[in-house]
Amino acid sequence: MPKITFITADGAERVVEAASGVTVMEAALQNLVQGIDGDCGGAAACGTCHVYVDPAWTDKTGPATPGIEKDMLLLTDNVRENSRLSCQIRLSDALDGLIVRMPEGQH
Repeated sequence: MPKITFITADGAERVVEAASGVTVMEAALQNLVQGIDGDCGGAAACGTCHVYVDPAWTDKTGPATPGIEKDMLLLTDNVRENSRLSCQIRLSDALDGLIVRMPEGQH
């Protein structure tokens, strides 16, 4: 089971384990991680699961996917080069140890 470290805007860390095949957003919601809302349920129709992928992991997670994810990020506050919607990152053993940071707020 891959482990993910979620880091809040104020630096608090929370490590969770999740099954391969679920998304980072689903892992956060299943483990009650504060700061990931997932209001649209994972349809990439909102920005409430926005995260910053740690630079050490961006090659493995890849960039935001063209189309719906990139378009939604354009409507999201505080977007950076390493911004992703966590509902679009599917976990696998290759992502064991993934680190994501959360923005100050989700909109």
